[in-house]
Amino acid sequence: MKLPRSLNITSKEESLLEMSRIGVDAVGIKLMAPKLLHLNLKLEGLTAPQANILKQEMLSVGGEAVVSRGVITCDIDATDAIISGTEKQMQNVIKKLNMQPFGLKKIADRIKSAIGNICKDEVILETKTKTWVLGEKTLVMGILNVTPDSFYDGGQYLKKGDAVKKALQMIEHDADIIDVGGESSRPGSNPVSLKEELKRVVPVIREVAKAGDVVVSVDTTKAEVARQAIDAGASMVNDISALRFDPMMANVCAKNKTGVILMHMIGTPSTMQTDVKYSDLMSHIFNHLKERVDFVVKAGIKKERIAIDPGIGFGKSPEDNLKIIKRLSEFKSIGRPIVLGTSRKSFIGKVLGLDAKDRIEGSIATVAAGILNGANIVRVHDVKETRIAVDMVDAIKNAK
Repeated sequence: MKLPRSLNITSKEESLLEMSRIGVDAVGIKLMAPKLLHLNLKLEGLTAPQANILKQEMLSVGGEAVVSRGVITCDIDATDAIISGTEKQMQNVIKKLNMQPFGLKKIADRIKSAIGNICKDEVILETKTKTWVLGEKTLVMGILNVTPDSFYDGGQYLKKGDAVKKALQMIEHDADIIDVGGESSRPGSNPVSLKEELKRVVPVIREVAKAGDVVVSVDTTKAEVARQAIDAGASMVNDISALRFDPMMANVCAKNKTGVILMHMIGTPSTMQTDVKYSDLMSHIFNHLKERVDFVVKAGIKKERIAIDPGIGFGKSPEDNLKIIKRLSEFKSIGRPIVLGTSRKSFIGKVLGLDAKDRIEGSIATVAAGILNGANIVRVHDVKETRIAVDMVDAIKNAK
């Protein structure tokens, strides 16, 4: 007998592989696969009766549940809960909850949806011009700031010719998306006029869109900029406000069938770093992104056209940013592709003691960690170097 070793089983595929290696018969494999994948789910805002019944039902199927101690005596009106068990136990508790009162059927539906999203190997992302099935390949989004004041490359690509040349270079280095922005969103920055933003981005997008097999995204919070950018060839809208700042943005995106990236941010770029405090960071970001996804779906944008971004550096402390990358997989239960934008940001400088110009290795490290924790799209300045690293990380993640 050799020393037992831990198995890192994070998917059904991995459980099937490990069982086949020891010669489990086909029927046994089918029965055991959902029992090898363990899940921990947090449910927020349950009533005391809901929490009591949920706890009893989880225990009855062999799982675990923790709730506030005030639930037992009904001293509190609401509580959060953590349920823990195998996928099989979760399936069994869903069946039980469907037969219970107090709105537990709706809770069962939400648990089922979350598990389905967590266990999903692939997720579809549609844009106006292209559809991806994401899962094995991570997309690289190249940053093209047509601004004088962006924190890293401000002023380098203000001239259309320079910007287009940079975009072509990124395409040559296998960028999947070129994200063109005409308004800096660095901490403390102020908005530019509609006229100025249009002047910066539309001519560049028009030229880049002609360049070849690449999706062009416009990084803007203004509906009119998005509309004219789409007319010029953009097929995605990357909105740091998650379509909140301009009431017409959702309509423009829905009407033109563009892909959208919804990002978490508190305040505005000029105010977001003034008071960075969260009682529960991950809960705050998760619930904000889920609310925005629900909003834009109701506004007429297909779920398959939506990606989510936790907003590294946007109203977060350096410690918050590290925590988000480490716990990125928690956003998988929303069921949409996860975008990660860490490139050369100040939290990397704080950890490593480096200026923006020297943060490429630190940036690539965050990209690698992000992909292994669930990122589907990485937004970067350094496409060539990142593409090589991403392909290597993808190979590790997808190793059979």
